[in-house]
Amino acid sequence: MNKRAVIEELAQPAVAVAPPRKRILVWDLPTRIFHWSLVAAVTVAIITGEIGGDWMPVHGKAGLAIVGLVTFRLVWGVIGATHARFASFAPTLPSLRAYLRGRWKGQGHNPLGALSVFALLLLLAAQVGTGLFGTDEISFSGPLASLVEEATSLRLTGWHQKLTYLLFALLAVHVLAIAVYLVLKKDNLVKPMVTGWKEVRHGVSARQGSWPALVIAVAAAAAAVYFASGPH
Repeated sequence: MNKRAVIEELAQPAVAVAPPRKRILVWDLPTRIFHWSLVAAVTVAIITGEIGGDWMPVHGKAGLAIVGLVTFRLVWGVIGATHARFASFAPTLPSLRAYLRGRWKGQGHNPLGALSVFALLLLLAAQVGTGLFGTDEISFSGPLASLVEEATSLRLTGWHQKLTYLLFALLAVHVLAIAVYLVLKKDNLVKPMVTGWKEVRHGVSARQGSWPALVIAVAAAAAAVYFASGPH
């Protein structure tokens, strides 16, 4: 190789080599159990609520399950595993800008996904809250309906029914986002929520939540269901 060829070779831009993929833990077991339990409880609540009639007691039990699950998630979001903690994925303007520009490299919920998580938890809390105090004057009264005046209970029932449409919209957006990621970005968001693991180029495995934290979260969920069940 002559001198000119060496100079030309050195002048060529370096080709960036992508780091190899590695397998990391993204979602801990309690978070995964919560997620799929919530999917099941919300599905049962929606179906039985639409059917009505003799299925309303089941609808009420599904609502109590959602009370416990949402309470668990709120506690686990403070003291749980790395990516389950709200502080680890709470969206900020810088993170949203980075994500929209394709520069966000975090694990767990992305900034837009985080907004969806917070919106869903808030909506479910409002939905079960209105349901607990509501009544349809026919086949079902919430376990806490006796604690408020009938007019208030009926008003809350109206809100409970209206919020259902908002819940449908939010769930549709959630499913659509999963499909978009799978088809356009070739990123399967469902698989890590089943197995807990994901193949990535950057990132480290999530730190597991402690046993005391899990006990506290489960105890808080059980207490919430107990009190939401009505006067004992």
